[in-house]
Amino acid sequence: MVTTLTVIMICGFLVVLTLLVIRLSASGPNLPETVSLPDGVSARAVTFGDGWIAVVTDEDEILILNNLSGTIEQRVTIKPVAD
Repeated sequence: MVTTLTVIMICGFLVVLTLLVIRLSASGPNLPETVSLPDGVSARAVTFGDGWIAVVTDEDEILILNNLSGTIEQRVTIKPVAD
């Protein structure tokens, strides 16, 4: 009984270890070396998506940039919700 449980625990550990190695050894997304922002704009946060980059600025805007060219594709102004 104890031997069976030990074998099952070892097999489970090996499966988890194998999945971690496979997942962590996969290559990550291709990220640009630099992200150029318009003059006077500084970033609070950056998120990389599939073909786009979202930058949250200090001016409460979200800039959606093209991943390859870096051009602004969309600009979203963040407004507080009224109480």
